[in-house]
Amino acid sequence: MRRLGLLLALGLLAACSDKPQSLGTPAQDTAPSAGTGKPYAVAGWKAGDKASWESQLRARTQYGQNDHTRSN
Repeated sequence: MRRLGLLLALGLLAACSDKPQSLGTPAQDTAPSAGTGKPYAVAGWKAGDKASWESQLRARTQYGQNDHTRSN
């Protein structure tokens, strides 16, 4: 009886174990300004144009993510 209880406890502990997880994020081989090839892009941004990419980042930082300009 004691052996059965021990096996049952070990079985329950094994069932509660967590499986290893990994990020699975591949390394980026291209520059971010090259684009993803997906059709969802901001108007005015051209894939592969680094100056256009930096301009869009500046605009998004200034107007979209700046809480001081959004609250006024």
